[in-house]
Amino acid sequence: MNVTRDEARFWSKVIKGPRENDCWLWTGAVGDDGYGRYWIKTPTGQQAVRPQRFAYLLLTGEQLDPDTKLMHSCDIPLCVRATTGMDSHLFPGTQAENLIDRSQKRRHANAHSWRWRGVGRANFTAQSRQLRDALKAHGWDESVIRPLMSGHDPGAPTLF
Repeated sequence: MNVTRDEARFWSKVIKGPRENDCWLWTGAVGDDGYGRYWIKTPTGQQAVRPQRFAYLLLTGEQLDPDTKLMHSCDIPLCVRATTGMDSHLFPGTQAENLIDRSQKRRHANAHSWRWRGVGRANFTAQSRQLRDALKAHGWDESVIRPLMSGHDPGAPTLF
């Protein structure tokens, strides 16, 4: 894969939060699973890749085996913050480690403690797209983005 050809286009679709350890959020295409999609050119045409895997390759130089999962420490599906240091939000693991992480963080189907956890696939996708659309419309506006990341829908009616 020729990384440099697609790198500038990739970073034009990422918005980095203003704080030192903020997420770097993908604003490109979002698939039906709520995770980003990115198309790269190949010698035979195009190939869809996950933005977090592409970022990981760009920033660490490590080409992950297709069976290796990239887990999010931040649990934000659109985050592409991959670094070689402790501030990375992405780290490789096995499917078993991913399932343990999911269970420990209560992101499984029966969990209900956080917006991105325990929601159906359609809702998960809608939440990712809502976050992406807000980023595209407002940039990283703390009053808009933080509530969407933490589970508060700014458009939801209040009780009082």
